[in-house]
Amino acid sequence: MKYNTVIFDLDGTLLNTLEDLGDSVNFALKSFGYPTRTYEEVKSFVGNGIKDLLTKAVPIGTDEETTLRCLQAFKNHYKTNMQNKTLPYEGIIALLKELNSKGIKLGIVSNKYDFGVKNLNKYYFKDLIPVAIGEREGVRKKPAPDTVLTAMKELGSKKEECLYVGDSGSDMITAKNAGIKSVGVTWGFRDADSLRESGAIFLINSPKELLELL
Repeated sequence: MKYNTVIFDLDGTLLNTLEDLGDSVNFALKSFGYPTRTYEEVKSFVGNGIKDLLTKAVPIGTDEETTLRCLQAFKNHYKTNMQNKTLPYEGIIALLKELNSKGIKLGIVSNKYDFGVKNLNKYYFKDLIPVAIGEREGVRKKPAPDTVLTAMKELGSKKEECLYVGDSGSDMITAKNAGIKSVGVTWGFRDADSLRESGAIFLINSPKELLELL
């Protein structure tokens, strides 16, 4: 096989987390008396971490201190409500099992906070993905390559052996910054045109199409 390692984004790539994210965003907004957001609005806000998500969700002109308090309310709610409606996209579990059977090394790198990434990976994917890395202090988040390079190190993989699979422009730029090939998925939070514009090397329309790239 040309590639022996696949590193995935989480939200919008492996898991459809939109409704749980939206519900926790709206819980936080309502706690501060702010107007709520539609799922489509939340969908347009995700991709660059939860601080960026809440900064976009609060009303324009909200001061930073209040935004941070709203962010904390989101975190508190999401921590115990992140598995209410979230599910793997159709075909993802079958894909991961097939990759495991072929000896492909797997990891997750996300801008979701580290606790959430590890918990969701353990809950939905159990032993299928051994390395899961999220946002944490002292490590630059995507599109900086730091977390991807850390995952590669933990997996014992070389750049030329890796694919990075994601659903956003940030993911495509992350792969480029890490020096690895990018795969854009069209079933997530962004469309094919935006992925192409962000430099996607490959595009796939279903999980099983990833197998053809290996």
